[in-house]
Parts: sequence; structure tokens; C-alpha cells
Amino acid sequence: MASPHHPHDSHEHVHGENCGHAAFRHGDHTDYAHDGHVHRSHEGHVDECDTTAHVTHGEHSHQHGDGCGHVAVRHGDHTDYVHDGHRHAAHEGHWDDH
Repeated sequence: MASPHHPHDSHEHVHGENCGHAAFRHGDHTDYAHDGHVHRSHEGHVDECDTTAHVTHGEHSHQHGDGCGHVAVRHGDHTDYVHDGHRHAAHEGHWDDH
């Protein structure tokens, strides 16, 4: 799952432990969610962290929603749910990995 390099301009806030934003592991780094974006620190600046491909999460029988027990992260026009090292989002009757 590739993450394109999209620097987030004018990001003065420094993410880290206790910064107040939802933090979760994403591959080899930590993402921080706020303002409908998912950010990661990258070589002295902050990048938008998004995948470029449509990746379906197969055999995902759990239904996410209020009270499901997973961290809900606002991401653009939808909500991702964090668990098992992934962010999942509902998409046309299935779940996608983000």
C-alpha cells in the first residue's frame, strides 16, 4: 500500500505523545488525525498520509459504528475505524483498507 508524498503546507503543530490528536500505527510510522486529515511526520515536515490504490479488506465481518470499540477517525467525507494495524472505511458494501 503506497503512500504518496503530499506535504501538508503550513503545518505548525508538532504531533507527538499527548498532542491531543488520535494517533495510530500505519505500516512503519505513526499517523495523527485531525481536521479531517491524516498526517505523518516525514523528513522534517508533515505529509498527508493517504493511499493511492483501492484496497479491499477481505472477509471483514465486523460492522463498525458508534460503540464498536475501535477508534473512529474522521477522514475527508467519511469515517475510518482503526484496528489490527489498519484504518478501515465502509465503501459500496465492503470495507477498504486505508
